[in-house]
Amino acid sequence: MSKEDVFVGAIDQGTSSSRFIIYDACARPIGCHHVEFTQFYPQAGWVEHDPMEILESVKVCVAKAVDKATADGFNVDKGLKAIGLTNQRETTLLWSKSTGVPLYNAIVWMDARTSSVCRRLEKELSGGKSHFVESCGLPISTYFSAVKLLWLMENVDAVKEAIKKKDVLFGTIDTWLIWNLTGGVKGGLHVTDVSNASRTMLMNLKTLDWDASILETLKIPAEILPKIVSNAEIIGEIGLGWPIAGVPIAGCLGDQHAAMLGQACRKGEAKSTYGTGAFILLNTGEGIIQSKHGLLSTIAFKLGPQAPTNYALEGSVAIAGAAVQWLRDGLGIISSAPEIEDLALQVESTGGVYFVPAFNGLFAPWWRDDARGVCIGITRFTTKAHIARAVLESMCFQVKDVLDSMHKDSGAGESKAKFLLRVDGGATVNNLLMQTQADLMGTPVFRPADIETTALGAAFAAGLATGIWKEDYIFNTEEKMKNANVFRPVMAEEVRKKKVDGWCKAVSRTFDLADLAL
Repeated sequence: MSKEDVFVGAIDQGTSSSRFIIYDACARPIGCHHVEFTQFYPQAGWVEHDPMEILESVKVCVAKAVDKATADGFNVDKGLKAIGLTNQRETTLLWSKSTGVPLYNAIVWMDARTSSVCRRLEKELSGGKSHFVESCGLPISTYFSAVKLLWLMENVDAVKEAIKKKDVLFGTIDTWLIWNLTGGVKGGLHVTDVSNASRTMLMNLKTLDWDASILETLKIPAEILPKIVSNAEIIGEIGLGWPIAGVPIAGCLGDQHAAMLGQACRKGEAKSTYGTGAFILLNTGEGIIQSKHGLLSTIAFKLGPQAPTNYALEGSVAIAGAAVQWLRDGLGIISSAPEIEDLALQVESTGGVYFVPAFNGLFAPWWRDDARGVCIGITRFTTKAHIARAVLESMCFQVKDVLDSMHKDSGAGESKAKFLLRVDGGATVNNLLMQTQADLMGTPVFRPADIETTALGAAFAAGLATGIWKEDYIFNTEEKMKNANVFRPVMAEEVRKKKVDGWCKAVSRTFDLADLAL
């Protein structure tokens, strides 16, 4: 078989949509399909997904992408050699081992219902919010899977019953998909990978295994947890009933880790993905750096069972593109997300308006689940264009807050002048957003030609495990640099400083507002 007939597929299961992209041997996309799915908001601060709808969305994406590529003359049925999978992280679900039926909707990563569980743990445990940081790198927060799992165990009768009967499996979305892809109730594989496991608050960062002391402290039964594997190895074959039956699943990474690989981030290099939230990761090599500035220690990637583990510092912003969706769906200020750029360009500045989208609290580097959204500086002069521009700026300010913390933690302050931020994700098509990001940071922003680097990273992992690509090819950035857009800062330093001071003032106004809801 010639190289032209070799293909790798990537399932990219995100927070608001699922997609399947097929790549050729030169890592060029040759077929793609994506499907949005329902977001459920049962109460203020609660966010859920229907696991069956997610599964169906993936199945549709796979079938349609294969059909499109085949119609364009590519022999995908014969040439598809491996599948990589990447997914929204932390989102938590439990299902019946015997029936395959979810016991409750998936609780999404940004869901804040577990704040009372977090407060209780902080009071009960000697280390408070940081009790498990030494082991797993994460503070106690509504963000992570462990507290969502505790909520399900404490509040859902079907879960309590299933645990008694030993008929329950826990998983993040990757685990749910792989179990179903490899057979479900007929021998489906119950696995997760090191990057997804590192976001549960249950995995030891050094041993890369479930931490027995954390499980004992939280009274979580070990038998419900999946086996942990590396990011690039053959996990199992896709079962009957899928359009690509028999193809090996050979790569699995959480979405932000996949984007790091897709962007070829080596030690000392960082990327920011702009999606529903914004996620900034800095590869710290084989050393774990414990943050003193509100960031998380996590896995970057482990590209094979015997490969070295790369670690990362991460800062997570809960609301980025979701604020644009809110302008569209909640306020009706725009009718489609891309419209925000033209609207914001109608004015030269925000007119003194600052918007902080703390809809469910603030993540890094603030970690305030009592924060709520504010829009300040409004006058009779303010128009919807000023608000649109303030929403875009809020995404950039939040990313800047995280990067400032990264430079402090990594000791990279002195090399900040040479720093270049790699960006990806759907929102990066917005040129105003990218220029604003460069202006507020004072350093360049690098946007690759293919901004779907999350799916590309999953494909790279699968291709690496099956011998289609080698690491040298994946980390060769020369070709990527040739076709990239680079946005360089043009804002005067005194203007930047004034705007950052205004932003910090606006953030301080968001604190201690969670109890305003009646």
